[in-house]
Amino acid sequence: MTTRFDAPPLWMTLMESRAVAEYAGWRVTTPLLQLLPKGDGHPVLVLPGFGTADRSTIRLRLLLRSLGYRSYGWRLGANIGPTPEVVDGLRDRVAHIRSTNNDQRVSIIGWSLGGIYARLLARENPTHVRQVITMGSPFRMTPGDRSAVSALWDSVSHLHQETFFEPLLNPDRSPLMVPATSIYTRTDGIVSWQYCLDKKGPLAENVEVCGSHSGLGFNTAVGFVVADRLAQAEGEWKRFRPPLAALAAYPRPARQRV
Repeated sequence: MTTRFDAPPLWMTLMESRAVAEYAGWRVTTPLLQLLPKGDGHPVLVLPGFGTADRSTIRLRLLLRSLGYRSYGWRLGANIGPTPEVVDGLRDRVAHIRSTNNDQRVSIIGWSLGGIYARLLARENPTHVRQVITMGSPFRMTPGDRSAVSALWDSVSHLHQETFFEPLLNPDRSPLMVPATSIYTRTDGIVSWQYCLDKKGPLAENVEVCGSHSGLGFNTAVGFVVADRLAQAEGEWKRFRPPLAALAAYPRPARQRV
């Protein structure tokens, strides 16, 4: 039996304004972020959350570019859900990125709904995806589960291609065949953090940070995790271990059966 969790309480949703402080913190720590491990130049696609567009992921993509990656936005406008244009556009975008990078596998980072897309793309074509990193992505939600933006979602759901989410509804679905890191925060004011937890496995991990849902794309602790994950050599993935000097920024992952 699947456990259901309520949407975050209103007071926590109102605290999403903390994202302003997270953005300011990112700007202040930019010189420090430049010292993160340099990449090998492989392509990285960054997908925005529900109701946002590429503008929301600019800071993260600029960081990745400065670390040596070829970072890409999705170029599909505002993310209003899995419309037929988005579903086809995502597949075409991955194919285009690979074709312009000598068919290298693409790492995909997805914020919130963008992370759900990322996982489904990896499930559909694991040979095209190097790894998946999600930020506040409630990929364990099923129909009937609610979030702080459910009313907005319902208002545009008639535009969605319903079959896109069918793999999520299969209780016997197998783990992803590529490394997957789920970054989440227990003070998420948009989605219940429990829906962001992946099942334990040799290629799956959950990393908890402090912050808001709306600030995950420019949260300094998240930036460290993303850079650390991407810097691993292909085929040599290991679980994230925060540096001793930054342990306070990474609470122990939830001991939660999922």
